[in-house]
Amino acid sequence: MRIFSGIQPTGRKHLGNYIGAIRQYVEGQDRGDAVYCVVDLHATTVAYEPAALRRNVLDTTAMLLAAGLDPDRCILFRQGDVAEHAELCWLLSSVTAHGDLNRMHQFREKSARQRELISAGLFFYPVLQAADVLAYKTEEVPIGDDQRQHLELTRDIAIRFNQRFGETLVVPRHRIPELGARIMDLQAPEQKMSTTGSTEQGAIYVTDDEAAIARKVMTAVTDSASEVARAPGKPGITNLIDIFAVIRGVAPEAVEAEFAGSGYGAFKQAVADEVVAYLAPVRARYEALRADEAALERTLGSGAQKARAIAAETLAEVRRAMGVGPPEVGVGTGL
Repeated sequence: MRIFSGIQPTGRKHLGNYIGAIRQYVEGQDRGDAVYCVVDLHATTVAYEPAALRRNVLDTTAMLLAAGLDPDRCILFRQGDVAEHAELCWLLSSVTAHGDLNRMHQFREKSARQRELISAGLFFYPVLQAADVLAYKTEEVPIGDDQRQHLELTRDIAIRFNQRFGETLVVPRHRIPELGARIMDLQAPEQKMSTTGSTEQGAIYVTDDEAAIARKVMTAVTDSASEVARAPGKPGITNLIDIFAVIRGVAPEAVEAEFAGSGYGAFKQAVADEVVAYLAPVRARYEALRADEAALERTLGSGAQKARAIAAETLAEVRRAMGVGPPEVGVGTGL
């Protein structure tokens, strides 16, 4: 089974990134043929600084390796190193409906925050994302709940292409974790924890020290009650229960039973201790790996060679099916 996913090289990785995506990447190495890329081309669709983008790519690569990705067990590469993504994006645009792109939630949300320029790249982002996935004949895509709409579009593009040009592309399916798909902001628990949308206190970063993590958890917004239980009107405590359950690998109901009658203070301390212990070894490995930029570049370069071999084959099949480029020798030439 081929597994593929891409991760944005924007800013520091927070607990939501780690639980919702990176943890799935590591597990994917044991379930199939895993391919992961750091999507620097996607990062250019909003305002950015070139030097910061290069740093962030290496930051993200080091974080993925620190979390447990093994270049000997998966393919890890930088999106911009494999030109086949961009060409396949253009070819797939011919079977992508303009109306579908208009309906993308993330385009509307991100474009509302753009003050100077709403780029065509931001509008076209989902087509490049589809090319990322379809280039590798992907069967499974581990994603967070917020990416569900984009994957549905990818599926529609693949189906439409196959109907128009013949069975060429694999129609992927998503893999969304039952628990932890949406880790919420600690200060605004009605919204998702985010690198750009959360405040410093609202997001726990993997690189935060122990004191910062404890402070953020202990000051997390909850409610006026004291019962440790999930409920529709208790988003803050529900979020903390979900975090604790994911880290412990237990059901939320087991967490509620364990802390029945304990009160929020004791529970928050327990959550803080769990998060600190969970992220400490990753942070230590990250700091060691991030210091060797040459090694990180070698890892990305080696991964790009492996990725390109797969993507080039898919692109050749797509070009052939669409009639793009010269005909193959011996096909329709009378030779």
